[in-house]
Amino acid sequence: MEHQSQSHLFADDAVEAIENIILTGEVAVPKDFGFFPTPGPVVDRLLEFAQLEKGMSALEPSAGRGAIASALAIAGLKVDCIELLSDNAKHLEQLPFRSVRCADFLSIEPEPIYDRIVMNPPFDKKRSDIYHVMHALKFLKSHGLLVAIMPTGVIFREDALSRDFRGIVSSRSGSIVNLPDASFKTSGTMVNTCVAIISA
Repeated sequence: MEHQSQSHLFADDAVEAIENIILTGEVAVPKDFGFFPTPGPVVDRLLEFAQLEKGMSALEPSAGRGAIASALAIAGLKVDCIELLSDNAKHLEQLPFRSVRCADFLSIEPEPIYDRIVMNPPFDKKRSDIYHVMHALKFLKSHGLLVAIMPTGVIFREDALSRDFRGIVSSRSGSIVNLPDASFKTSGTMVNTCVAIISA
């Protein structure tokens, strides 16, 4: 008797897809450009880690609809926003930020002019969260501080990019702190997250 084998062909990187299933226990349909709004309790944690002072300059490099940037402005910081999606950028332009730029953050030439960078980079494939955070570090002033949400895979993945990133965090006396499980459930993903805290 013949047995037919069954298989699934992944349209993209199978390792990435399987890792997300292991992390979350579910198969998730990705949103546009990995945009998942930052829930209020997560924003509160980011502000605690960021050690904010009124008058500081701040950048939100993937500002979405302004959840993080609005909290920074309320705390008295001068906030610049960068956002890839034009509908989101138009929404941000109605809010009281110093500037809003509709652009791909990774394409922008860095200037080290910010006291704080607080960010929720895209949760999509090809380790873009690491690339975004690495690029953002180049925008920090001396003694500045970056606080970034990242999927927890950055803690345990053994690919070269993840290992190099952990080395950079360690070399700058930074830390990576786990957030509670399902912190982004209200935003449409069960991917578990952490916060990377890195100084300039």
